[in-house]
This record gives sequence, structure tokens and C-alpha cells, in this order.
Amino acid sequence: MKNFLNLELSELGVGTYLGELDQRTSQGYKEVIKTALQSGINVVDTAIVYRYMKSERDIGEVLREVPRDKVIVSTKGGYVPYDVDSGIDPKDYFYENFVNTGIIKLEEMTPQGHYLSAKFIEWCLNKSLENMNTDYVDIYFLHNPEEQLNFFDRKTFNTKIRECFEYLESEVKRGRVRYYGLATWGSFRVSPASMQYLNLSELLSFAEEVAGQEHHFRFIQLPYNLGMPEAYTLKNQEVKGQRLSTLEACERLGVYTYISASIYQGRVIGRVPEELKQRLKVEKDVHASLQFVLSTPGVGTALVGMSKLEHLEENLQILSVPRLSEREFLSLFK
Repeated sequence: MKNFLNLELSELGVGTYLGELDQRTSQGYKEVIKTALQSGINVVDTAIVYRYMKSERDIGEVLREVPRDKVIVSTKGGYVPYDVDSGIDPKDYFYENFVNTGIIKLEEMTPQGHYLSAKFIEWCLNKSLENMNTDYVDIYFLHNPEEQLNFFDRKTFNTKIRECFEYLESEVKRGRVRYYGLATWGSFRVSPASMQYLNLSELLSFAEEVAGQEHHFRFIQLPYNLGMPEAYTLKNQEVKGQRLSTLEACERLGVYTYISASIYQGRVIGRVPEELKQRLKVEKDVHASLQFVLSTPGVGTALVGMSKLEHLEENLQILSVPRLSEREFLSLFK
């Protein structure tokens, strides 16, 4: 377990991104989450758009059966969602819920259906709480906010981020959100010259402007694995004049990291050299990727998408393998 602020978080977390919309997949997720909780995993991550709200509802079914305080639940808002169980035509759903209500202004939405405003995030949070049968989420992430930077200037983006932070701080006061953060794909693992780049110190300064030193922007989520090592290797953040990687910056600034794509969405299977597995002290490719991620300084919780019990059982095996020492880990890059 990792201790962070007033939370105890497991090294591994269950992700709920992929899968069909059928009952079998839902049943699989529910069984995996329940078994994971019995096995010492307490982090479950989702998003309102995952499987058109089915993933959140599967978590909600589990939360009916287990004590709420035994699970650390995170969800995300940012993409315009559709409720597949509503039976309404997706276009009608979009107009009825978002455009006709004034929650979304079409000229402020990206072509991919990404939107950022306090009013929109409030709609998403309300729906997520309803979907998951809970009064609060432990961590609320703004979902891939960097997508806005492909279409809107940085000043507009910063204004929207501040507005969302202000709204999320108000939800912390109401007790419906404990902490918040950004779940990103590219922004923390690209160079500062990139259009989608985000500066962690600047984001924290927005949270401080809104809520002072006691702000609740304490989490980020980003991909990191054997095939995408930039969060550790790329010194793209500046903290007090020092160039650091995103993982180093998070440690320095008191931000907890959720790692997505920990096993590269399965693409590591069959591709890990035997010598590397030996150095990582494991025999399976999937364990090599998890060992690499979990042995990295600055990593908080590694999320793995799991809707099958056999995958959970296989991934749990890594918890009984000792982590690499810092010296052993650094030697991998030589």
C-alpha cells in the first residue's frame, strides 16, 4: 500500500476502459473488482464515457455490496458522454442534454467531442455519482484536457482549467469530491515546445490561486510503460529552476501519479527480450512491464484494464515479486 495524504492506495488498480457493451463483459468487470478488493487492491478507475456509462454502472453494482470506504474510486469528465441504456438516439441525447440546455456551446467543443467548462463538468459529475450509486468520488479527473490546445489558444485553455478547478474545489467543500486532477495522454510526456504540453508547476499555481496552499489538485494520470518511458526519461518540467521529469516533478511537488497503459494495452506480450526479463527478475512479459512500472521512482498506482479473472490472477502475482532497487532500476537504462 502507498500512503498519500489521508489515503492508502494499492500498488495496482483496476482500469475499466475497454470491452464490449454486453452483459458478459459487465459481469467480468464486477467479478474482477470484487475479487481485487478481497486481494488487497482498492483502486478502481473509470470515466463517464467508458463503455457509454456501462463501466461506471458496473462499479455502482459492486458498491451496493461492499463498504464504500474500502474502495478508492476515480472517474473522469471531459468528453461528451452518451448513455447507451437511455434508448435515445445519440444525436437527440446530445441536443436534449447539452445543447438545448445551454451547457454546451457548439463553437467551444472540439471535433472529437471534448468540452471543458464548470457547468459541463458538473453535469458529468452528477451523472457519474448517479451511475455509481455513491455520494462522492475519491478523485475526479479532467479527461485529456490537452485536446483543447489543438483547437483553442493557451490563454482560453488556462481560463477554462481555472474555472474547472474552482468548481471542483467547491465540490470538495460539499463532500462530493475528495481530490481532483488531470488524466492525460500526451501532455506530461512531450517537450515544452509541443502544442499539447502542460507545465505541472503552472497548473498547481492555478489551484493555489483558487484555494490557497490547502488546494485539492493532488493527482495526475498519465501513460508510462516499457514502450512509453518519457514520464521518467524526459526532463520536461521545471521546478524552482531545475529540469525534472514529470515523475520527479510530481514527487517534488506532492502530486500522486496514476499510471495508465501500464502493460501498453497488451502490446508488450511476446516482445520483451529474455535478458530484460532476467534483469527484472520475472518470467512473463506482462510481469516485466508491471515490474518496470512499479519499480520506477515516483510511480504511485499502476492501472491495468481487467475484465477477466484470469488476467487479475496473473497480474496479482507481481505483488509477491520484490521490486528492483534504485541501482538495479537505473542499470536498465545503461
